[in-house]
Amino acid sequence: MTATTQQTSRVGERVELARYAIPAGERIIYGQRVNGTVRVSDHPAGTEGRAVLIERELQHDGYKALQALIADYLDQARAHDEIPMLCTVL
Repeated sequence: MTATTQQTSRVGERVELARYAIPAGERIIYGQRVNGTVRVSDHPAGTEGRAVLIERELQHDGYKALQALIADYLDQARAHDEIPMLCTVL
């Protein structure tokens, strides 16, 4: 006989952390706890557009690190007028 274990995913409520606008439209940055770690993602405010993952494991870094990540991400969005995670840096 083999023992089987069932993994259950614990997913918390998605929380809006910030909003920003680029020529392609308004975007929302969300945070969500998944299995004890914080994931940060960037979503279109409307139904059109692509969602992108910004960071997936912030559990050890704390709230100050989250604030710094969001501030830097918003600065990059303003500087490039596009979704920072989809920019190519030359």
